[in-house]
Amino acid sequence: MEREVLKQVIADQQEYRPPKNFFNRVLTETVLRFVDDPSIIIISGIRRSGKSTIQRLLQLELSQSDYYLNFDDERLIRFQVEDFQMLLEVLIELFGQQSIFYFDEIQNVEGWERFIRRLYEQGKKIYITGSNAKLLSKELGTHLTGRYIQFEVFPLSFQELIRHNLPEVLSKKALSTSDVGMIQHHFAHYLKNGGIPEYVKFEKPEYLKDLFEGILYRDIITRYRVNDEKPLRELVYYLASNIGKEFSYTKLGEIVGLSSPHTVVNYCHYLEQSYLYFFVSRYSHSLKKQIQYNKKCYMIDPALIRTIGFRVSEDRGRLLENIVFLHLRKQNKEIYFHKDKKESDFILREGNQIVQAIQVVTSLVDEKVKNREIDGLVEAMSCYNLKEGLILTEHEQVSLEVNGFMITVMPIWKWLLSF
Repeated sequence: MEREVLKQVIADQQEYRPPKNFFNRVLTETVLRFVDDPSIIIISGIRRSGKSTIQRLLQLELSQSDYYLNFDDERLIRFQVEDFQMLLEVLIELFGQQSIFYFDEIQNVEGWERFIRRLYEQGKKIYITGSNAKLLSKELGTHLTGRYIQFEVFPLSFQELIRHNLPEVLSKKALSTSDVGMIQHHFAHYLKNGGIPEYVKFEKPEYLKDLFEGILYRDIITRYRVNDEKPLRELVYYLASNIGKEFSYTKLGEIVGLSSPHTVVNYCHYLEQSYLYFFVSRYSHSLKKQIQYNKKCYMIDPALIRTIGFRVSEDRGRLLENIVFLHLRKQNKEIYFHKDKKESDFILREGNQIVQAIQVVTSLVDEKVKNREIDGLVEAMSCYNLKEGLILTEHEQVSLEVNGFMITVMPIWKWLLSF
């Protein structure tokens, strides 16, 4: 790496200006509470979810903000682990001694964690962002165990969108008819456009396509050296077209032309590591059975589902289910689905105990649908000794008692705003 090129990159990246009309993120406030904590702060998540903006806003809040480098710059493609020493010298040369470092997409440099550990052991404060969950596994586990605090950034939540567009509503003790109507209007918009900040602002389909291609090539194909792109791409399309539906790795391999279930498992792992998809297991007290059972998948954002997936008609119920999953995942819940004679969309485990069962459906107006959803929920509640259950719909709100079980039915938008 040439010293003068590195200086030029640093100088160019210093010219950052906060985006106009940016979204305030809950995570920014959370991370600020750890300013005086010596731990390395890791901020990870899908590309363009707002990680860099959060990191940049932290810089504006802190007294030392110059030691910044974004490794996703094409001029740094030849940057190697031995160049970190030169980077440190250049930063001191340009800005003098500082004790806070900000590194964006640092996982692009193999062996980065050794340099970070050196800085940490010198008493430096370090903020790191990365678009791959690999940041949190192999490298951190080997060299930085016990030295970091990790935060995950998801696309904008519905609550963050409401806080941005209708800030006064969240503080009200009671909502007017107008308030409810506006919240439902924004929920319909969220269901369609998701929460990726730049797409929410401008609604340009090309933006999502470019984001998807970037994830596929830079975070998966290049990083994991995938030689045959076609089956991976078909796998991505199939999963986006079958959100919330069961699949087996063997059947999935047959569909996309991969003879080895092990390869399918690896591809699904890559997709999860890049934060593009999440996979949910059918619950069993037996770990062996749990591994053998079918899985379900959900995607990082509703707008990406619409962009990548193929559907002849809108499967609104699956999109709603995906939104509920994302909200639970953001809360770090341990999520499974229940299936025996009946099915329940989500069951949540804390420790060794199932603590909640949830169904998601567009409406309970149809009597057959209502009976199916209630029967599945009641079976799960009975199986895991739960006295209360939850059904989330688009509009209905009511309390039901079924065979001694209490069931709360409430609108998804209200549930999303409740915590």
